[in-house]
Amino acid sequence: MSARRQKIPAPIIDDLHPIDLTETDPSEIAARGDHEACRYIDADLSGRDLTGASFTECDFTGLEIHDTKLLGSRFIETRIARATATTLNSARTTWRDVHIEGSRFGAVEMYDAHLESVRITDSKLSFVNLRASKLLDVRFDHCVIDELDLGEALVERLAFSDCTVRALRFDHAQLRHVDLRGLDLESISGVESMRGAVVSPAQAVDLARIFANHLGITVVD
Repeated sequence: MSARRQKIPAPIIDDLHPIDLTETDPSEIAARGDHEACRYIDADLSGRDLTGASFTECDFTGLEIHDTKLLGSRFIETRIARATATTLNSARTTWRDVHIEGSRFGAVEMYDAHLESVRITDSKLSFVNLRASKLLDVRFDHCVIDELDLGEALVERLAFSDCTVRALRFDHAQLRHVDLRGLDLESISGVESMRGAVVSPAQAVDLARIFANHLGITVVD
């Protein structure tokens, strides 16, 4: 009798349906300001200090945020399309019900952040630092990531579809329902913290040498 196929809980991502948005001048965005139901077109916020800013039910189409300080900022029910940043200072931020599309990021410093119901699609990210962050219901679709650091993070229902991550770190992370099957993975660290992750049979074969090294097993012909 064949084993029953295990069902892996998928991330729960709600659709965004913003209505009655007001097109707003990006120059009005201020640190610690509350911005609600605003539409921003081709906003250039590069180099600005927007610490503690809050965005609720907003829409960004075309966004430059090179070296923008977003420490402690909040993004709720917000869509961001075609954003670019060489360095994004976004530690301790909150992202809930957020869609990020067609964007390009260099170094993303997003440690100690909270992400819930977040979808990132068709994007290129160089280094993503999510150490000590909390991720619940997060999905990457058609993305290329050079390095993704989830060290010390609490992660539940994370999935990838048609993505590449060249280096993935799980050091001291706590995982539950982390689905890596849609991921082309080149290297991984923190295998001792992979309990709660799901891989395909082909990935398991590819990772066998890493697992063997971790266990002190020598593999020879």
